[in-house]
Amino acid sequence: MKILAIESSCDETSAAVVEKKGSEIIVHSNVTTTSLLTHAKTGGIIPENAAREQVKYIMPVITKALIGSNKKTDGSSKNAQEILKKDVEAIAVTYGPGLIGSLLVGVETAKTLSYIFEKPIIPVNHLLAHIFANFIVSDESNFFSDSNQKIKTIDYPFIGLIVSGGHTDLLYFKNIKEFTWLGGTRDDAAGEALDKIGRLLDLSYPAGPEIEQRAKNGSTTKIRFHAPLLGEKTFDFSFSGLKSEVMRFTKLHALSENMKNEICFAAQKAAIDVLTKKTLNAAEQYNASTILIGGGVSANQTLIKNLKSQGKARIPFLKVFSPEKKYCTDNAAMIGAYALLNSTEKPWKEVHADPELYFA
Repeated sequence: MKILAIESSCDETSAAVVEKKGSEIIVHSNVTTTSLLTHAKTGGIIPENAAREQVKYIMPVITKALIGSNKKTDGSSKNAQEILKKDVEAIAVTYGPGLIGSLLVGVETAKTLSYIFEKPIIPVNHLLAHIFANFIVSDESNFFSDSNQKIKTIDYPFIGLIVSGGHTDLLYFKNIKEFTWLGGTRDDAAGEALDKIGRLLDLSYPAGPEIEQRAKNGSTTKIRFHAPLLGEKTFDFSFSGLKSEVMRFTKLHALSENMKNEICFAAQKAAIDVLTKKTLNAAEQYNASTILIGGGVSANQTLIKNLKSQGKARIPFLKVFSPEKKYCTDNAAMIGAYALLNSTEKPWKEVHADPELYFA
């Protein structure tokens, strides 16, 4: 089954053509554009500006994804309309959660294409799709490789950690369709807190990559911030206190480049310590030997290394997976992967944007 997938929940506009062959999810094309430069000027996303940019880009991005997928499969010169009509069996689209204006751009475009080309729609939960990005088989190689594996084998049950700019959640997956939400952030998401810390330090936006890079030049002894809720037995998170602690610190100290590096090290360590401990606690409690990470912060190599090194000391034969870097942030390929593995087709009239959607 080959589908067109559309993602527009926040500031990215993305379209992909994805296919399921046997147990493999193949990405034939994945085109993403972002209004990142626009948001960098304001230090964050302005919803109205994001939606306005997406209105401009949604159809060019879809067209490019359709044409790009055709070149990879048979080399013919079909136009986008022919590909959508003849090769695509369904349209998957993010319907929530997210910014209402941005969601409407993707959902209404998908509904229009569904009506015109008589294709069913598969509405997708954006949060769950981040976890299912781990099931994608790369278009550059036959299988995604973990550090010691030639083939990615995901065993059940597994723990899913969604960690991004908007969400931080832990889930227990009994199988590919049955899951239980274990806990989430009570306030700021991990990525959101790091972005706000980056703003205090006058770093680039989003701040996560620069914080990770600067942390490599920090030390383990000069500064220490508290890891929020580290000692609590719940699977809840809280990162607003970390942000506030960093804010108070910056008001008392001159921000030299070396000092910024030290702050980045300490802030990242505090966030990663609590993410690591609670995720491994969940894996132990639910007898899961596999952990899947998704979301923009899943690109953080320090987080992955900590989960692997600390986890293997606690859980025999632990496997920790994160998507390829290009599938960590918002993208349509992960929307397609989820749709192909959890297909629930609906007529276009029954699909509506839901900005407050959680785990449904």
